[in-house]
Parts: sequence; C-alpha cells; structure tokens
Amino acid sequence: MQFGYFDDKNKEYVIERPDTPKSWSNYLGSTEYGAIITNNAGGYSFLKSSAQGRFMRLRFNSIPMDQPGRYIYIHDKESKDFWSASWQPVGKPLDKYKSECRHGTAYTSISSEYSKIKTETTYFVPLDRYFECWLFKIKNEDSKKRKLRLFTFVEYSNNWFMWQDTVNLQYTLGILGMDVVDNIIDHGINVLLPDDTKSDFENHDGNRHTFLGISGAEVTGYDTDRDIFLGPYRSYRNPLVVENGECKNSLAKGDNGCGTLQVDVDLEGGQEKEFAVIMGVGKASPEGKKAIREFEDIKKVHNEFNKVKKYWHSRLEGMTVETPDAEFNSMMNMWNPFNCLITYTWSRAASLVYSGERDGLGYRDTVQDILGVLHLIPEEAGKRLELMITGQVSTGGAMPVVRPWAHHPGEEEPPDEHDYRSDDCMWLFNTIPAYVKETGDISFYDKILPYADWGEDTVLNHMRQAIQFSLDHRGEHGLPCGLYADWNDCLELGHEGETVFVAFQLRYALKTYIDICTMLGKSEEAEWAKPHLETLDENLEKHAWDGDWFIRAYRYDGTKFGSKENDEGYIWLNPQSWSVLSGHASKEQGKKAMKAVREKLATDYGIMVVSPPYEKTDHRVVKASLFNKGMKENASIFCHTQGWAVAAETILGNGNQAYKYLRAFMPSAFNTKAEVRQIEPYVYCQYTHSKYSPRYGASRLPWLSGSATWAYYTAMQYILGIQTDYEGLRIDPCIPSVWKEFKVSRNFRGKKLNMTVKNDYGVQKGIKKITLNGKEIEENFIPFKEMKKENTVLVEMG
Repeated sequence: MQFGYFDDKNKEYVIERPDTPKSWSNYLGSTEYGAIITNNAGGYSFLKSSAQGRFMRLRFNSIPMDQPGRYIYIHDKESKDFWSASWQPVGKPLDKYKSECRHGTAYTSISSEYSKIKTETTYFVPLDRYFECWLFKIKNEDSKKRKLRLFTFVEYSNNWFMWQDTVNLQYTLGILGMDVVDNIIDHGINVLLPDDTKSDFENHDGNRHTFLGISGAEVTGYDTDRDIFLGPYRSYRNPLVVENGECKNSLAKGDNGCGTLQVDVDLEGGQEKEFAVIMGVGKASPEGKKAIREFEDIKKVHNEFNKVKKYWHSRLEGMTVETPDAEFNSMMNMWNPFNCLITYTWSRAASLVYSGERDGLGYRDTVQDILGVLHLIPEEAGKRLELMITGQVSTGGAMPVVRPWAHHPGEEEPPDEHDYRSDDCMWLFNTIPAYVKETGDISFYDKILPYADWGEDTVLNHMRQAIQFSLDHRGEHGLPCGLYADWNDCLELGHEGETVFVAFQLRYALKTYIDICTMLGKSEEAEWAKPHLETLDENLEKHAWDGDWFIRAYRYDGTKFGSKENDEGYIWLNPQSWSVLSGHASKEQGKKAMKAVREKLATDYGIMVVSPPYEKTDHRVVKASLFNKGMKENASIFCHTQGWAVAAETILGNGNQAYKYLRAFMPSAFNTKAEVRQIEPYVYCQYTHSKYSPRYGASRLPWLSGSATWAYYTAMQYILGIQTDYEGLRIDPCIPSVWKEFKVSRNFRGKKLNMTVKNDYGVQKGIKKITLNGKEIEENFIPFKEMKKENTVLVEMG
C-alpha cells in the first residue's frame, strides 16, 4: 500500500492520502525555536527545550492521533457546513475531501479541496526568528460567490515545563492569563511575576508569554478560552464556535487557553486571498506587533519562506549521488542527510514519542550523531564536538547528558562512580578523527578544552584519558567493565561485569590513538598504547571467542551473555560486527562471525540485535525481558546496529550482502509497503518488530535515532567508499555486483569532486585504476594537494 511518493526535484515527500497508518511528521525551526508538525497539522512548538519550553499542547499516544495542532477551520456562512484546512481534526469523508501534504526541508505545506474551496497552508519558521508563519491561501473554485469565516486554533500549555502542565494541574490551572491587544492574542502564564525568560530559562514558575496574530487580513473576532471555543463534551472535530460560526470574544483567566482569531473572507468565483498567521515567543506588545508589522506585506512572507528553503537546501549540498537504485538516491540526496541534521539538532529530546523525558544532548548519542553531518556543516559540527568534549569529566568518563543552555565546563558536578556509561567516550574515537579528516585541521588535536568538572587538556589528551578510563575499569578477564550501561541499557552486567562490545571499542580506540600519535610524531604516546592493545587482543582471543562467534559480555558473577552455553540470547549482533570494525577478528573469525549473523540474526526487515529472545531469564539479570519478544532490546531489529553490520560486510568484501542488509532497513524501500512499516517511509527509526513479534515488520520511534547517522555514514564511507583521510580522499567502494556505474558529487575542504565509478567487470570490491582530471594516480588515494577547485574523477573497479 502506498500513501505518497518522493519528489526528488523539489526535495519533498508528498503524501497523497491523509489516512496514513501513523502520523507522518516533519520538523520546523532551529535549536532556539523548534516545532514538529504532522501530515494532518498536529504537533507542537517550543523554545530551546521540548521539556522546559513547550508552549503548545500535544496529547501524546492519544486518540485521535496527533491532536491538537495548528488548525484553520472554515465555516460556510450560507450552508453552515464546516471543515478544516487539514483533513484532521474535522475529518470529512475522503470521497469528498482531497488532501495533499508536502514535507520539505524545515517546512510543510498542506493543501485541501472541499466543497469547491481550495486551500494551501505552508508552515515554516523564518530564519533567526522566534516565531513561526502559517502562510494561508484560499481560493473559490465555485462559479458563485462564497461567504466564509475562518478560525485559527492552537491549544496553549499552562506551563512551559511539560511535567507541570500535564501533572501538576492543581497549580497550573490557576496561572493562565489570556489577553488580546490590538487583535493580537497574548498567552501569558504567571503574569504577575517579572519576565525572566532570557535570564532564567529553567525557572518553571516564571512569567512567560507567546503571541498569535494575523497579517494580511482583518481580525473580526477572537476566543482565548478553550472550553468556550470547543463547548462542553465536544472535541477538536466539532468546536461549538466553529459550528455556530461566530467567536464569543472570550478571555481566559485560569483553566485552559487557546489561540483563536476569526477572519471573514468573501470570494467571488475564481477569486483567491492570502494571509499569514504568525505565532511566536513574546508579548502581544511589543514582540507580536513588531512581527506583524515586519510581515505585513505577504510578499515578505514568501521571501522569508524562500530563504528557509534555500538555507536548508544549501545544507544538503555536501554530497549527491546517482546510482541504479532510485530509492537509495532519494534517501542519500535528501532524506537521510536531513534526518541526520534533525537528529543532530534535537538528539532524543523532541518528537511525537520523545515527550520531554530526555532533555538535552545525550553524550553517547550526540557524539555519534555528529558523524552524519560533518561534511554538511563542518564548522557547526566542530563547535558541537567541542561542546561534547567539554562534557567529559577529568576521570575520562562523561556526563550522561549535556544541556547546552545550562552547561558550565569546569564547574559541573561529575557523575557518581556507579552512573558512568562504559561506552560514552569511546565514540570520540570515531568522531574526532572523522572531523579532523573532513576539515584537514590537524591542529585540533592540540586544542585545549576544559573538562566538565575541573582542569583542561588538549583534545588528544582528552582521548588518552578516555582510554585510561576504560583501562582503569577492567574486570577479571581484563576486559572493560560494563558499569551502569555499555550502550545496551538492558544488560545488567553489574559495575564489575565485563563488556566484549566495549572491549572492541577500546581496541578500535587504541589502534586509532596509535595511528594519530604516529602521524603527529608522538612516538612515546604510541609506544604507551601498543602494549595495552596487545594485552587486550590476547584477552579477547582467550575470553571472548566462542568458536563460531564472539560472546557479548560477562556478568559480575561470571555468567556469560551471547554464548553457545546460553539457552536464551546466545548470539548478539554488536560483538560480531565490531570484531571486524575494530580490526581484532582474523579473516577466518570475521567470516565465521558474520556467517553466524546471516544464519541466526538476519531477517527480511533487518538484523535482530540478539536471538533467541529472553523469556525465562530473570529481568534483574537481563532487563530485555521487560519487553515483549521481538520488541526493543528483546530481539527486535534495533536499527542503530544495522550500519555496523553493513560496514563489517564491506570490510570483508561482500558488497552484495552489505547492500542487502542496507535495503532491508532503508525506509524508502518500504514506500510501496507502508502498511507494513507503518511509520514515515522517508526517515529512519529506532527499531522494527522482528520475526518473534506478531507485528513483524512494523517500525517504531522515527526520526531521532543513531540509525540515521550510521546508515548515512556507512553508505558514504563503506558502500560508495568515499573515505576522508588526513591528506585527501581514499576511494574504496564495495557495491552490489549488478551496479555497472554510479556517480558521486562531493564537496571536500572547499573543492568539488565529480566522480564516476565504472564497474564493467561486475565486481563487488577492488580498484583497477583512478584518474584525476585526466591524470592517472597511484593506488586508490586522491591527494588533497592534487585537487583543483573543480575535479573530474574516473574510477574503474576491477
């Protein structure tokens, strides 16, 4: 079943049927003013934090789905019929109501046709502003004159702090103060207190204001009391004010508020009109008035919208591809990098599922998320990377969460010893070298940055301290301890238990550190790391290899996880892929381990994180059994891990298998099977129900997931084989043998490379010849010093 299509030319996904299996969403705005909107105009807006700055309500996991939102109701004065400019919330029959939604780069446009009235509403946040615009156009396609009355609607939060607004009702139902100033709604809370939004954002009892106004049309009425607007025992589907066709001019003091402005529109046959709804942070006066004046001319609104499109399209120009797989192209040229940019922006803090329980930038998540945007926004990514490095404490471990608006390096309280995650700072060894290789800024290793708690060090010494942290926390078998968690929060290893997964990460870290120190001429540092690497390899070989695959971990009492000795969970994905990625596995071990993955973990919709699922094991040993079989950490297809398996197969030279794995969880591959995957077919997700679940193939938690980063990074670096290095680019594709040619355009340090890769011999891996601007170069490395401003590269595989 198909609900929409990829419009690659316009960088949009077009939803032709509004009755999607789940709400299909998009993101607007920036890290200052953020917003989420669905294909039926549901969603919410917030300042800085969806947990502490949400001023619009959305009822999560509720029925009907994704309500309330940003609505415009239409009332016909003559027929008394009414509907909404988005299919929901009124929900007219689809045989009479036509809807189209175009999700683009930080904007969404929803059009409708009903009763010979056509509308189009484009939602976006102007650049560097603290307000959003709903650019609304309405056209009469009837032959006779139509008299219509329009009503905006948003439901306001009574407190910007999500917990207060949803739980502490005995307090928040008495702090709302609504007002209307010169036809601009002023939504205020704690209005008797001083306004400290900028000076003390985390004060949950502060004076806060938002405004809602209209430019380009006359306001003829208003309502700010939600219960008066909706009426008793009614819903957003049939508000009493809309049904009756006239606002009550209500002013809410306490209880619940809404933002409704009434506009009268008379249209001759064929006539159309346009205006803009503007909603943002600040008081009706002066902030609201200033915004309305600035956008009084509708041409200005269009210009600002075009700036938003241009800005975001420019952020996607780092790389474009043209391969034989159109669905892969749709992901690589728009939706995967955009998904990465949004995940980089909001970490795991704001979506239709993440509703404020994760506030800020999770350390392990964010350090990985940077990988997906390095070539798109290297300067911004570098600043974010520096921020995360300052989230490392002097012990070498890290703060679990960094909140940018409240982070004070050198003054933060370090985590308790039992709250450290063993994998947190290991991800620095993926991202820091990748940043330096992308930018060529080798001096970054010498940059001095503070620790979160006290002291400062060079970036290189931050990395050394991360290694030392793992070396200081080793268990009985000489492997890193699991501590509070080792990426998988459901493994209860105990503080002294040992993690084979992080052991492979440590192996990767040591090898990377040796390579960096060797390049920098720091031989003493390299020599310090080498014996640790040798000892770790010996311990892994002795204690982690199970004959056909690597085990997952040891519990503090010696219990093995991921071993043939286990009845449940006897094989895990991560140690197999990371044994190859880290360089520890011998060629024979790598083949055996990945063969076990194919035979015991791979499914039609991706690779399971573990198998068989946990049913009888005490949940105090493995918390995975808290979940149903085939869901989340209990043997689901955890999508974050899929890219690692793809990369491992390319290292082994198996392009066909690698690409099969990639397509198995690639969203666009399910565009014509949307009823199976259910969520958006244009973005990645956290997990997919595996064969052990009755919902096999259904995916959950879209948008904010490390799966977007690793899918994109793996496709770039390992499938297409465009690999950054300190002195240039290494070209090492590993592709399906049926691909005879593909093209890549890649920006690199101010240069542009237009590459054509030919595969006349139908191989999966291997380079026969490379020419740069007509000149053959040695091996498969393109030196930066040989590059011109514009470069033509021909790669012949064989």
